[in-house]
Amino acid sequence: MADIHLEREHALGLQEARRIAVQWAEQVEVEFGMECTYEKGHAGDLVSFSRSGVHGTLAVTKNNFEIDARLGFLAGAFKDRIEAEIVKHLDALITARPAARKAAAPNKTA
Repeated sequence: MADIHLEREHALGLQEARRIAVQWAEQVEVEFGMECTYEKGHAGDLVSFSRSGVHGTLAVTKNNFEIDARLGFLAGAFKDRIEAEIVKHLDALITARPAARKAAAPNKTA
């Protein structure tokens, strides 16, 4: 079996991180056929995901995302590609957020 462990720090706060985690879960359900469950907590949340050959969690806090996944024997052969896709989706959601907030901010130089 192969394991994947990824961490991403952020300065988004818990509410925004929750929105990103929900979007991430929706994406992996559609694109990879994952089954996701979302458990909301006081200081952080936990998204559990699974499908044949893959199961893991995405832990969400006010300043960190942490993904732990265990790949079965067959999925383990594709570890690098699976890890790259997970990173691509999460990083795209994280980096899209600050740009969206800046675009929505009113111009105060008028």
